[in-house]
Amino acid sequence: MAEAGAGFLEQLKSCIVWSWTYLWTVWFFLVLFLVYILRVPLRINDNLSTVSMFLNTLTPKFYVALTGTSSLISGLILIFEWWYFRKYGTSFIEQVSVSHLRPLLGGVDNNSSNNSNSSNGDSDSNRQSVSECKVWRNPLNLFRGAEYNRYTWVTGREPLTYYDMNLSAQDHQTFFTCDSDHLRPADAIMQKAWRERNPQARISAAHEALEINECATAYILLAEEEATTIAEAEKLFKQALKAGDGCYRRSQQLQHHGSQYEAQHRRDTNVLVYIKRRLAMCARRLGRTREAVKMMRDLMKEFPLLSMFNIHENLLEALLELQAYADVQAVLAKYDDISLPKSATICYTAALLKARAVSDKFSPEAASRRGLSTAEMNAVEAIHRAVEFNPHVPKYLLEMKSLILPPEHILKRGDSEAIAYAFFHLAHWKRVEGALNLLHCTWEGTFRMIPYPLEKGHLFYPYPICTETADRELLPCKCLPLYPAFHPGRGALHDRCGCCFY
Repeated sequence: MAEAGAGFLEQLKSCIVWSWTYLWTVWFFLVLFLVYILRVPLRINDNLSTVSMFLNTLTPKFYVALTGTSSLISGLILIFEWWYFRKYGTSFIEQVSVSHLRPLLGGVDNNSSNNSNSSNGDSDSNRQSVSECKVWRNPLNLFRGAEYNRYTWVTGREPLTYYDMNLSAQDHQTFFTCDSDHLRPADAIMQKAWRERNPQARISAAHEALEINECATAYILLAEEEATTIAEAEKLFKQALKAGDGCYRRSQQLQHHGSQYEAQHRRDTNVLVYIKRRLAMCARRLGRTREAVKMMRDLMKEFPLLSMFNIHENLLEALLELQAYADVQAVLAKYDDISLPKSATICYTAALLKARAVSDKFSPEAASRRGLSTAEMNAVEAIHRAVEFNPHVPKYLLEMKSLILPPEHILKRGDSEAIAYAFFHLAHWKRVEGALNLLHCTWEGTFRMIPYPLEKGHLFYPYPICTETADRELLPCKCLPLYPAFHPGRGALHDRCGCCFY
């Protein structure tokens, strides 16, 4: 009986939506016809004349008051929206529109669509391609020759997947090549080198390009893939910087002479930014953290619009190593903004700073007796926000799962991002006394607020269901990646399978 009633309501709603979609003109003319028929009983002419007389008697003071009142209401709405944005990370009006108004106006109901397509559920999930999930380059990616290859030499295992390396090859072709490369022999060789699958063929092509000319991209390839230590990579990047800076200055003077020169200048800018960023990362690896921080700050000041490299995440990690928490907070104040894309580094670093203020004295027994203080509540809310964004991270920080070398690309909110974050930031969490204890006591409480995170989120959009497919391609695992299986009945996060990384 209940199913029949629900089916009738769904059919009625679909009929109403259809009528408003295709028959709005009929509704409009029908309303006009009714008004015309009822014009005498409703005394429409008399009412219109009365309204006209009323409007003619209004003074300018009324319009001033009306304008002021509307401005005041608009200002209050704007302030409320700003407060809601700062507190919850989403627009109140947008949330109401998506959650409540859209289903009434013909939005797709997830439950009904899942029920109606249950017979094709498996095939639909299999058809979800990796391209549906945005894959980002890891801002803290390791050096392939000095770090990834050393792991291969020791263990005999490949730390990177073919899909991950293929994405890197596409990035290199996008950032380090342009249409005019065929006019310069060295750049033409490097354009082919970036397409090579064989590492030795790429390295040989880079040496061949250097025999012709001082080519910055050739030095980059050798520093990334041939150098066996960070010191060797830094030496090669310094040579690349010398060659790349000269190319950048020459193309800067000619960038307005045509589209060809503009594309070349864009390529030279990408090359220069990449070299300086990798030099800063070399300094960080070699223990010269303050020098690395200065290089990153100068780079962000020189090229403020190139946010695609996410240099601020490198800066945050270096500042945390220096324990310069005030500077970390200043960087977060700029980049933890609603208009900018979030990341595990942003969310969990904000949570770490909030936890640092209370974690050394936090006790779950005392908190259960007296309740949470304001500072403790802020820290718990920050942890819940971070866990909602990426629920994989806590088990790596709490060392409940084994870490592997992070991939060169990550999927935001996925297991690959969690590995990349925990690989570099676990030491910073351990350095703050009691921070991991506070995380251990509070992170699972996130799923009491959002028992159905795959269907509805709190501060962010629902957890994407395509992460499993993308992480399967990014992570070097022979079985399923560590993917969260949400159990609404228990309101907690569990693992679908115990994955054997290496």
